[in-house]
Amino acid sequence: MNPSGPLAGYRVIELGQLLAGPFAGCMLAYFGAEVIKIEPPNGGDPIRRWREMRGDTSLWWRSLARNKKSVTIDLKSARGIELVRQLIEKADVVIENFRPGVVEKWGLGPNDFADSNPGLVYARISGFGQDGPYASKPGFASVCEGMSGFRYVNGQPGEPPVRPNLSIGDTISGIHAALGIALALLEKQGSGKGQVVDVALVESMFNLMEAVVPEFDGNGVVRQPSGSTVTGIVPTNTYRCADSKYIVIGGNGDSIFQRLMVAAGHPEMAEDPRFATNQGRVEHEPEIDSVLMQWCTTHDSTYLLELLDEARVPAGPIYNVEDMLNDEHFNARGLFETVEIDGQPLKIPAIVPRLSRTPGATRWPGGELGQDNDEVLTGLLGLEEEQMEELRSTEVISRRP
Repeated sequence: MNPSGPLAGYRVIELGQLLAGPFAGCMLAYFGAEVIKIEPPNGGDPIRRWREMRGDTSLWWRSLARNKKSVTIDLKSARGIELVRQLIEKADVVIENFRPGVVEKWGLGPNDFADSNPGLVYARISGFGQDGPYASKPGFASVCEGMSGFRYVNGQPGEPPVRPNLSIGDTISGIHAALGIALALLEKQGSGKGQVVDVALVESMFNLMEAVVPEFDGNGVVRQPSGSTVTGIVPTNTYRCADSKYIVIGGNGDSIFQRLMVAAGHPEMAEDPRFATNQGRVEHEPEIDSVLMQWCTTHDSTYLLELLDEARVPAGPIYNVEDMLNDEHFNARGLFETVEIDGQPLKIPAIVPRLSRTPGATRWPGGELGQDNDEVLTGLLGLEEEQMEELRSTEVISRRP
């Protein structure tokens, strides 16, 4: 199938495993790039076996490995390294997320292609970046989320920091890598030269930290965890309703606050000069929040959301995945795509952003280990069947699925 999309015509070699590098590759493949994923012959990428399974393959794999070609090559063998070298010499982009220095030991670092492929864009994802005192430290998302400052501001005051039940540091880093690759490819159109895209998990999460640095440096303020609120913006909180469901209300604009309080049955607060600006509302946050909590506990969430919608106050429910799949707006916006796995349909998430003229798409779900060995190694590198059989017999690549 000939891919389409804004990245059609670009070839990417994905050397990463688990999540950060593969998510960057997933984004590039979704928007048309040819992504060749290199996996170890024995077992492949660990995510093939992580979390919920259908048969012997995880459901997550069908989403994360979509649109990618799976090629198995043993990077512990000299022959395997040479095959990858040949593939990289024919590529536009490399993505790797090994510990800094590992690909250099294989002779597959960016400097090794300075002469043979000077236009190569080489994206490197690691915990702490390619240099600096912490470069060699193991950098899982959980650790880097903590050191970035992100975990510190999450949770209830006085209690241990909490994490979302997601590897958000990996995904955010994958998005940063995809952006960096796109910027480097754009620059290459003028210069003809490639470059290294250095993405650190800790720095990607640090990029989300809004005003914490200038607030500390300018006023000595260390932002603290604030539960379900946001420091310095009032009212914005999560409230429990009479039906035990939770809703989020964002009434922090001056005119929005007035409409909110009228809807909540407190027009006197809408006109109170103490609450006319955000600064004043911050000073009286407990009073405002107490009124809104009491209001919400006496009404069902559906009623409240309809009332707030009529009053043009930003509000919404706290969704789980079942709620999302049943939501008419999510479906109207095309946020789910259906693929077929062994004759059974499976919904996977679409990838944003939406492009009007050259949209991305899922062309096929993540496939079986090594299923594209023949197409890539014979078609791209020109190997003969005898050579392929030798590679299989010596376990440099896996046998046919």
